[in-house]
Amino acid sequence: MLKYFINSFIFLAIVFGYSQSKPIDLQPKDTVAHTDPYGIRVGIDLSRPLISFLNDDYTGLEIVGDYRITNKLYVAAELGNEKNTKQEDLYNFTTSGSYLKLGVDYNTYGNWYGMNNSIHVGGRYAYSTFSQTLNNYQIYDTNRYWNDPDYQNNPDPNTVNDFPFGSDVSQEFSGLSASWLEAVLGLKAELFANIYLGASVRIGFLVSNKDPENFRNLWIPGFNKVTDGSNFGVGYNYSITYFIPLYKKAKKIKEKEEKPAQKKPGQQGPKVPGNL
Repeated sequence: MLKYFINSFIFLAIVFGYSQSKPIDLQPKDTVAHTDPYGIRVGIDLSRPLISFLNDDYTGLEIVGDYRITNKLYVAAELGNEKNTKQEDLYNFTTSGSYLKLGVDYNTYGNWYGMNNSIHVGGRYAYSTFSQTLNNYQIYDTNRYWNDPDYQNNPDPNTVNDFPFGSDVSQEFSGLSASWLEAVLGLKAELFANIYLGASVRIGFLVSNKDPENFRNLWIPGFNKVTDGSNFGVGYNYSITYFIPLYKKAKKIKEKEEKPAQKKPGQQGPKVPGNL
């Protein structure tokens, strides 16, 4: 019996000594795995249906979406269709067509764990196919003031007739196309679970523009107004999207490295006892 207690004591002493030989971690690492959701976010641009409701001369719809490929990088796309009738000084025209924009967005916003908001910058390559219809036009006449038939009877310049009428027979120019590069600055904020409200500003630069014969493209679907003598255009959108999570990835957490304490100028290190 005494021999049994002696052997048990020796075994416990060995185990206790071995456990004390391991260093004690006073700052245990967080073993909880932090993950971020990855998936597709899809929705519509809110501004185009609103303008369609308020303006009888415009109809439009744009579908927006993005797909998260890394912690900060998203593949993004917009697909839309627009029809717009405008009245200029000498003519009335209607533009109708579709467009596609493809590109990427980079999120510059540092989210807390569990958040997925973004303040992003990005770029797009856009392509549009459309048609132009010249509804009616007037003829520009530099001598209309002196050649006006009513001027002798009514000499008041404020009542002189407008430019001579040209034609109200519509002419359609189809098979038109244009492409442009687009710089994007925008944001997305999560209102409710997986529902995001977004807004963005776009500056486009026309790369190609196929003009019709005896006319020119004054408005391009997806690009908006074409300014005379300039290839730049400005656009915007206000979107509401729904996020569809597909899978999760572990979030990389940067560990803070402990730096050795630096000596101040004139400061001596700790003294070591010993023979002087």
